[in-house]
Amino acid sequence: MSTPIQPAAEPDNPSVALVIGAVAVTLLLASLGQTIVSAALPVIVGQLGGLDHLTWVVIAYLLSSTVVAPIYGKLGDLYGRKIVLQVAIVIFLVGAVLSAMATNMTYLIAARAIQGLGGGGLMVVAMTVVADIIPPRQRGRVQGLFGAVFGVATVVGPLLGGFIVEHISWQWIFLINLPLGLLALAVIAVALKPRGIRVKHAIDYPGFVLLSGGLTAFVLATSLGGNTWPWLSPQIAGLVVFALAMLSAFVWTEARAAEPVLPLSLFRINTFALTSGIGFLVGMAMFGSITFLPMYLQLAKGVSPMDSALQLVPMMVGMIGTSMLSGFLMTRTGRYKLLPQLSTLVLTAGCLLLATMQLDTPAWQIAIYMFLVGAGIGPVNSVSITATQNAVPRAVVGAATAGNTLFRQIGGSIGVSIFGAIFSSGLAERLSAVMPEGAGSAGFSAQAVASMPEPLRNQMLEAFASALHPVFFTAAGVAILAFCLTFLLEELPLATTLRKEPEAETDAEKQTSAALAGAPASVRG
Repeated sequence: MSTPIQPAAEPDNPSVALVIGAVAVTLLLASLGQTIVSAALPVIVGQLGGLDHLTWVVIAYLLSSTVVAPIYGKLGDLYGRKIVLQVAIVIFLVGAVLSAMATNMTYLIAARAIQGLGGGGLMVVAMTVVADIIPPRQRGRVQGLFGAVFGVATVVGPLLGGFIVEHISWQWIFLINLPLGLLALAVIAVALKPRGIRVKHAIDYPGFVLLSGGLTAFVLATSLGGNTWPWLSPQIAGLVVFALAMLSAFVWTEARAAEPVLPLSLFRINTFALTSGIGFLVGMAMFGSITFLPMYLQLAKGVSPMDSALQLVPMMVGMIGTSMLSGFLMTRTGRYKLLPQLSTLVLTAGCLLLATMQLDTPAWQIAIYMFLVGAGIGPVNSVSITATQNAVPRAVVGAATAGNTLFRQIGGSIGVSIFGAIFSSGLAERLSAVMPEGAGSAGFSAQAVASMPEPLRNQMLEAFASALHPVFFTAAGVAILAFCLTFLLEELPLATTLRKEPEAETDAEKQTSAALAGAPASVRG
């Protein structure tokens, strides 16, 4: 079974440029869906109540978007990217409208879960659309642009959310998606060509169910562990055991499925396996840094939550700049292996420098450290997606793109959990030496620290700063592992055309043909 291949197109072609613009808008929607809500949560809780369910507003979106990502990737491979992306946008917009109509916290959580069901598809299918219309050699600069969109949303999301809540109403953090989403729908309907033929497919329903169940239990365990329940509690242990059982059954099922959701044969392809592993590790380091830096700025430097978001701009500048630069270099040279090698080395240096921060570290030094971390993160995603799409057969490019994204998201979830546990245990140990007997770290906040006598406040802030050091040292260790993995990555020439010439098999096709030998025919494409 072969997937129809559209003729190669240049990014400067007007119709292609329209599609790229629409895809960039959908990525912006998906990214803002994750970041814009945080600043509005206090106001939302004040109006709807349900403080004890506050974190579920974030977890619901994260959970549903993570679970459906690989499913969207496979559906795009089976039925074409256009219809699947349109469905994802519609689901996302319906969830946004329902979120704006919420009258209580339970309603809002359910609506956010629906919005996440669309958001997961936006991220994966949008990045895969590019593989259908632009050759790998030209694809680098487009993926670099998409990386820049993600970086912008990370900073702009909280700021925009805070502005909307302060000057309009919290409902508009969801309704603002409507004009952008409808514009993207219109452009995609006109400019993106549908699949030209119809093919009957064997849907892997058991694979969908098992993967969804396993990922759901995993995300819940990493999100709730150490917060709602202790890590060693029966609830978290049960979730972990359930996740392992479901994912083990998923692997067994995929090995026998005619058209698996995530073909296991992909893991025999060097490029996919290595870029997924590197993305997993960089995701750990990235989310660990982004999670704890605002806390440091608010407590150690005494800045407001809004100002702490603004002070993350150097990290985003580094991320955006190197993402776009790496895309340009891939397009110019056709090479990519050196880029993740250099970027993970820079990321290691940035994390090590963050581990040296003290209460009196000048703001300009912290800005440089954050810039280095961002510069180390930027190239990884654009290189991973471009290299993977270049290496795998066209029939499974959606599943491969979704797999890359999934491993990065899982790495982020694990990173936040592990680093949170390291920080919490370190802080509790250090505070026990300065806090009154019977007091703990539960009430450790910027407001609580500011109200303390100066000698005690300084001691507590010193304990806080030193508790962060192991977090960033661990992130540096993870980045070093990613750096080591980059040397195992095989560099394949980036194809300059979308059309495959049967008489001249490329190096990438030779690699994938060898890796997929013995796989089902539907996987070989």
